[in-house]
Amino acid sequence: MRLTFAAVVLLVFLSGCASTGDWSSDTPTKTSPKASRAARVNLQNQSVSKVYAPSDNLWIRIRDGFQMEPMNNPQEMEQLRWLSARPDYVHRSMARSSRYLFYIVQEVNARNMPTEIALLPFVESAFVTHAKSSAKAVGLWQFMPATGKDFQLTQNVFRDERRDVLQSTDAALDYLQRLHNQFGSWELALAAYNWGAGNVAKAQKRNLAAGLPTDYESLTMPKETRMYVPKLMAYRAIVLDPSAYGIVLPQLENHPYFVAVDVGSDIDVALAIKLAEIPEDEFHSLNPSFNKPVILSNANQQILLPFGHAEIFQANLKKYTKPLSTWTAIKVSKTESVDQAAKTLGVDADALRQVNGIPKGMRIKAGSTVIIPKTGNRAGDVSSALADNASLSLEKPPPPPPKCPKPAKGSKNNKAGKCPPPKTSKAAENAANKGKSAPNNAASQHKSASTGLAKSAKNGNSASSSNKGASKN
Repeated sequence: MRLTFAAVVLLVFLSGCASTGDWSSDTPTKTSPKASRAARVNLQNQSVSKVYAPSDNLWIRIRDGFQMEPMNNPQEMEQLRWLSARPDYVHRSMARSSRYLFYIVQEVNARNMPTEIALLPFVESAFVTHAKSSAKAVGLWQFMPATGKDFQLTQNVFRDERRDVLQSTDAALDYLQRLHNQFGSWELALAAYNWGAGNVAKAQKRNLAAGLPTDYESLTMPKETRMYVPKLMAYRAIVLDPSAYGIVLPQLENHPYFVAVDVGSDIDVALAIKLAEIPEDEFHSLNPSFNKPVILSNANQQILLPFGHAEIFQANLKKYTKPLSTWTAIKVSKTESVDQAAKTLGVDADALRQVNGIPKGMRIKAGSTVIIPKTGNRAGDVSSALADNASLSLEKPPPPPPKCPKPAKGSKNNKAGKCPPPKTSKAAENAANKGKSAPNNAASQHKSASTGLAKSAKNGNSASSSNKGASKN
């Protein structure tokens, strides 16, 4: 077998099952630091059906884990009115959550965090795995690029783990626990998750200096952050009593939706979909981190498949005798155009441009990694070095040199050669000499302009007055 299988169920103490409703398994967890902290069931010698859940309703389990107090403030009421007026929107996001919520609740329970935290992706992304904000935050948990790197979420040519369901959940809960330890309350931890820990700390310092309380509701913060916790509390209220707000929750079993498959050999995304016998959009909803048409074994990656399709995948894989991957990767040694690179690599230029997402007119910079079709000369899996560090850098080609004017007929210099440097007139030379004092002139102009603005402000013109009034608000 080139791929090994594992059902994702959270590792908990056996003694806690009766009281918490958690699943349990004595299967040891993976030792890889990138692996999810989850117990695993090997489908080669174990049956997933033998792992049972004490409760069949995930919503009950979520309610039982609520620990935060409702705010019951105008902001929470406003959010509840907004959501209850849009039951279709709520139902769609609730239905999307059915793929991921069991796993997230398992992770939250294992850390003894309030299960309100499992509802946070409703606020962040409405459980849209491909969600991307204008600030370039992506995924269920909306990680910014820099924060993702802080929590070792790989972002390269092949994958963006900010969108990976397992890795991003693990990182988000790590981050929230760190913030809770720093600020001492979940409300402030959530504010820091949205606004930044530094901004929350500064707001607390300002309140301390003014002799004011430093809790969430007492701090001055942007409107988005002010509404952030009330939004979460509104979803909490709906889960607690959906009928009170005209909402019907979808049925969610206290059961894994997906099974995680450890990748033992490079495999094409299209082939994985075919062997699992699932729709393409379902596969990408569970595996949104894959950027390219090949999944790499040397990246410690996992494929998530719907619970009932792992054994179908396993059976089809056993019967499949052709190569699992038709794509590989190579590092470009010199900067050149796509057409030049394609010729060097012996591949079609349009295919090279399309699979690597290279716009027309751009050159590939030296050291970049590109995906190309696999040939007999390039057999084998992509190396660990490329799998973890692949990057693609592009640049515009330099502008063409200026064309020389054609020599006049009968001219002595009829031979083609370099363009002679343009002649500079005496007026241009004088202007250049004067330009040597340009910094001083610019400084004096800036100073006089500043002085003029200062005098204008001192005299209190209408523009400065209106700005001053606006700053009070």
